Amino acid sequence: MDKKINDIIAEINKSSLEYKIGGPFGAVIYKKGKIVGKGVNKVTGANDPTAHAEIQAIRDACINLKTYDLSGCELYATGYPCPMCMSAIIWANIKKVYYSADYKDAAKIGFKDDYIYRFIKDGCKDKKVLKLIPIDKKPIIDLYKKYKKSNGKIY
Repeated sequence: MDKKINDIIAEINKSSLEYKIGGPFGAVIYKKGKIVGKGVNKVTGANDPTAHAEIQAIRDACINLKTYDLSGCELYATGYPCPMCMSAIIWANIKKVYYSADYKDAAKIGFKDDYIYRFIKDGCKDKKVLKLIPIDKKPIIDLYKKYKKSNGKIY
């Protein structure tokens, strides 16, 4: 990461730790040499388990760019993205992520990214982690067909 990005992430993390609003994670989204989104972990401050730095940065970039498609953007983060953030990054069409610490480093201070990665890798079958229970899908399949027929956007 270049010095400018490192300085921004350091400042974001300083704010996070000083105000006790989340964990030690920050992220910025860059496009064509400009920062278009910033995020800091706000999980504990917002009482929102989805308020990770990468998610916050994606939300900020989407608002600033007035789009849900962040093609052409790059994400810089203090840590390797957790499974939720990785999914959001993929949905946002971001193709490059630069990160510093990895999930093993996060595990050393109590974060459970590896636990979730193992659950997914093992086919989401460990019922002690999460029970996935299918229900009648016909009404939803009908809804999907109506959506497709109405030319709803696929992202």
